[in-house]
Amino acid sequence: MSALQQLRTMTTIVADTGDLAAIARLRPQDATTNPSLITKALIHPDNQSMLSETMSRYHGDVDAVIDALTIKIGCNILELIEGRVSTEVDVRLSYDTQATIDKALAFMDAYQDAGVDSERVLIKMAATWQGIEAARYLETQNIHCNLTLLFGQHQAIACADAGVTLISPFVGRILDWQKRQQSRQNIPPTDDMGVQSVKLIYQYYKQHGYDTQVMGASFRSVEQILALAGCDLLTIAPDLIDELEAMDVDVTRKLSPSMATELADMQKISLTHEAFNHEYQQDKITQDLLPKGIDGFIAARDELAKALAGMR
Repeated sequence: MSALQQLRTMTTIVADTGDLAAIARLRPQDATTNPSLITKALIHPDNQSMLSETMSRYHGDVDAVIDALTIKIGCNILELIEGRVSTEVDVRLSYDTQATIDKALAFMDAYQDAGVDSERVLIKMAATWQGIEAARYLETQNIHCNLTLLFGQHQAIACADAGVTLISPFVGRILDWQKRQQSRQNIPPTDDMGVQSVKLIYQYYKQHGYDTQVMGASFRSVEQILALAGCDLLTIAPDLIDELEAMDVDVTRKLSPSMATELADMQKISLTHEAFNHEYQQDKITQDLLPKGIDGFIAARDELAKALAGMR
């Protein structure tokens, strides 16, 4: 079996793309999107008529058009996969709990109107305190959430306490940060702070019996991916999926619930808002990468908004 086929026996493989052609070819179980991927998919020349038609239907209301197109892409993806799609709320709402809840409920209503089972949708938001609190409420309403832009253990702990369905720790962005800080170009998985972060989160969750699943995200290489073989889910860009499919190597499981419980016990922690903020102030990686990640997704949304405004 290829490396990808072996990995599938241990881990749920998710396609990290909004490219419908790639999803149709790769046939992943689930698919994840973010504002950058949605923008890339929608500004493709093949989608110009859909953009124009949607702009006309919503009378040029750019925010309404972006929301409608986001749902449309989600529905198109669901026609190609058996599992779930992650749909991200407007990242500009990352520090507003109620606005995030309202947007999530509107998205779920839109999916319901399109005939989509709510079990097939994950609402995605940034793992700020406000985003996590929004997810806490949404999960009580049987709306499943995927907390993204996750870089620190404190974020993961708060997500588990909130009962969220899924978290997406950003492996590659942590590695990028580490390379800059340490002035190193080549860092093996054993020293990779992104890989090690996911392993610690996974260990903590399994030792304390949390149902929240861990989905490694934002990979830079197949080596990072294989270092997390056995993680609940891994969301992988199409080019790396293709690389794994072409690899003829033995894949060794690195993570499992039984392995996690055999490791040194990790103290169970519950974080108040004040304690969460304190941990954030001590975590230089999250302090640096979380705001930048939010700003980057806002920039992607602004790029799409600019393209749509040009159609008025």
